[in-house]
Amino acid sequence: MKYTNKLWEERVWARSDMSLYVTHLTRGRKEDNKSSLDVLFEILKDKKIKGSTNSGYVSGSDPAVCFQDAPLSGIAQNIRHEVINHEKLGGKKRYTAIGLMFKKPLVFAKGGRPVIYETKEFAKILPSDERWRMVTLDLSSKDNIVDWTHEREWRVKGDFKFNYKNALIILPNMDTYRKFIERAEGNVLKQIQGIVNLNAVIS
Repeated sequence: MKYTNKLWEERVWARSDMSLYVTHLTRGRKEDNKSSLDVLFEILKDKKIKGSTNSGYVSGSDPAVCFQDAPLSGIAQNIRHEVINHEKLGGKKRYTAIGLMFKKPLVFAKGGRPVIYETKEFAKILPSDERWRMVTLDLSSKDNIVDWTHEREWRVKGDFKFNYKNALIILPNMDTYRKFIERAEGNVLKQIQGIVNLNAVIS
């Protein structure tokens, strides 16, 4: 018997640690005074998530768009950990509870794949134009752990273009939801898959 899309979805729905979607979270830009919500509206206006390079933790010279492969409960836990341990993690805000979700088959069709978790030495084996696929994993020193596997990251090389009908919006609370509704254009609200209030998921 073939393992059909229906059976695959049923398996994932039966698991609390898996999702049919992958999630891209935004962060603000201090250099031009843009909030995370501003960045979300830029993405929606362009219908495109721009790939990032080394400043966005992507190895090599090729930009890539990053997603987390986790259920919303896991996404919320990752965000909470980043907030609580902000200073201990270097003081850099990596993302906020504002973003977009897309179904895995769509992202897969656009070249999205799970990243390779390995040591920096392994990266030297990869061709330079494939290093965007790799995320450093190093548990050899208890005082300098490098482990991003909690994100179960997927990446798409270059930019990720999409239609509103494929996008589901994530917002952190009702206050941000109201701001989003006030600013969103009618065609965005009519065409997107929906809006998730992350507080409601974890409360």
